[in-house]
Amino acid sequence: MKTIFTYVTLLLVSVSAMAEISATEKNALLKLYKATKGSQWTNKWDTKAPATTWYGVEIKNDKVVSLKLMNNNLVGQLPTEIGDLTSLEVLNLFRNDISGTLPASIGNLKSLTKLNLAFNKISGALPEALGNDTQLKTIEMHMNRLTGVLPVGIGKLASLETLSLFNNEIEGEIPTSYYQLKALKVLLLNSNKLTGKLDKEVANLSSLETLSLFENKMEGTVPFDLEKLHNLKEMNISYNMFNGFVSKNLSKLDTLNMTMVNEQGVATTLKVNIDKNSAFAADE
Repeated sequence: MKTIFTYVTLLLVSVSAMAEISATEKNALLKLYKATKGSQWTNKWDTKAPATTWYGVEIKNDKVVSLKLMNNNLVGQLPTEIGDLTSLEVLNLFRNDISGTLPASIGNLKSLTKLNLAFNKISGALPEALGNDTQLKTIEMHMNRLTGVLPVGIGKLASLETLSLFNNEIEGEIPTSYYQLKALKVLLLNSNKLTGKLDKEVANLSSLETLSLFENKMEGTVPFDLEKLHNLKEMNISYNMFNGFVSKNLSKLDTLNMTMVNEQGVATTLKVNIDKNSAFAADE
């Protein structure tokens, strides 16, 4: 009886090991391999072997759920077929040499929780379809060559905790939808070309711990409502074109003491309003 049980167990393990992903998902991986010069990767795939053996690929229940190819010398563009990996939860291609635009098909990844494409050469605007990936908790695309405006759809990502897009060339204003991201803890948009004002609705970001907007072209007064963010630990909004007065609390919170650049390109420090030292001053 014990022998039969052992045989059945080994048979089940063998069948599990032989399990393979669908032709559609395998094709998507092969397209990625070819489009990013897989033969030159640091850790290559044996494309004749089962996908379960491929470096950086995690498979559960015959579905690709994680693709981690960090610092692996991927050179080229992401194929549209990346959107066929519909069960993908983690896509981490950090620090490679990926160029071109982020395909709109990225919006098909409805199970995606983590997207990390930081330290690449991705250009163009972020696709509006990114807002369809409603399970996203982390978007890290800093240190790329992104242009265009911020997609309004990102403001629909109710689970989003980290949005890191610093050191790009993104233009335009921060969409008002972003001020409704109640789960957001880290917002890093510094070193871009953002314009417009910082809306007082920023006070809605009740979970925010880190806010970095420095080195942009934002203007207007600094809303006292920032003080209502009781979880805020780090902030840097300097080197913009903000004007007016700030409270002592806000001035202390900013790591560069509210150093701004005026219309003449001269660095100045915002004046501290001694009589108004709390967020409630904004309601007077």
